[in-house]
Amino acid sequence: MDTIAKNINDIQKRIEKVSNGKKITLLAVTKTFSAECAKQAIDAGILDIAESKIQEALPKFEVLSNSLNGISKHFIGHLQSNKAKKAVLNFDLIQSLDSVDLAKDINRHAKDIGKVQKCLIELKVSTEETKYGASKEKVSEIYDYCISNCPNISICGIMTIAPYFDDKELVRPYFKLAYNVFENIRKIRNDSNFNVLSMGMSDDFEIAIQEGSNMVRVGTAIFGERNYDK
Repeated sequence: MDTIAKNINDIQKRIEKVSNGKKITLLAVTKTFSAECAKQAIDAGILDIAESKIQEALPKFEVLSNSLNGISKHFIGHLQSNKAKKAVLNFDLIQSLDSVDLAKDINRHAKDIGKVQKCLIELKVSTEETKYGASKEKVSEIYDYCISNCPNISICGIMTIAPYFDDKELVRPYFKLAYNVFENIRKIRNDSNFNVLSMGMSDDFEIAIQEGSNMVRVGTAIFGERNYDK
C-alpha cells in the first residue's frame, strides 16, 4: 500500500474510534500538493477534495479531469469577490462564505449559470488577525439574508478554523462554541439542509469530532508536510 493510501486508511480508523457510528466526511486538502498526489487520494477512496486558491486549483482540476467524476470539490480559502465567479463555476461547495456582500456575488454568478451553489458560512472563533470568518452574530445575519434573498445559494452549514495550540485540549472550547452556533441555527430555523459542521484538521480532528464535527479537513496527515515555497 502506498503512503497516501496507508495514511488515509489510518485516519479513517482514527475517525471510527471517536465517531460513535456517526458519518464523518473526510475531506482531503490537496492545496500545495500535486495532481498526482490528489489522484492517489481519490484512488484510495477519497470522495471530497479541497483547495484554497483558485489559481492553483484550476490547472490541477484540468489535469485531474478524468478522475473527478463523482468527486466533490470544496473551496476552503478566503474568497475575494473578484474570484467568486470562478469559484461558482468550478467548486461544488464553497466553505468560506463570510459576508452578505460575498453572498450577493455568489448568488448573482450562480444565477447566471442556472446553478444553486452550496455554501458553508465561515465562523471566526479565533481572535487571530490572520483568520477570516464572521462573528457568531454575523453568521445568523448572513444565513437569514441568504434564505430571504439568495435563491441560488443553499446554506448547508458552518465551517470554522480553530487556533493552534501545542496542547490540543485547549482547542476544545472553540469547537464547542462553533457547535453551539451551528445547533442554534439548525434548531431555531428548523432547516434540514443546514447539516454540515466542518471543523477539525490534521492536528485536532479527533477532538473536533468529539465536539460535533461531521466533516474534517485533513491535508498534512494524508500527504505529508507542505512546502509553501513551491
